[in-house]
Amino acid sequence: MEWDDAKPTPPKSASIGDNLETLSVAELEYRIEAFAAEIERVKAELAKKRAHESAAEALFKRPTAD
Repeated sequence: MEWDDAKPTPPKSASIGDNLETLSVAELEYRIEAFAAEIERVKAELAKKRAHESAAEALFKRPTAD
């Protein structure tokens, strides 16, 4: 088998707390990209939920007695 014929193994799913010592530079870079994308996805969902929460609070806000 020649090196050109070797196919890279698909990256495993990344989990917090995994052992990083056995990963290659490329695998570590992939994990950084995967986690960065997941952070952006979570931030977007959080923003949607906060907007929904604010809209609900505004709709059901009781008038204040001055």
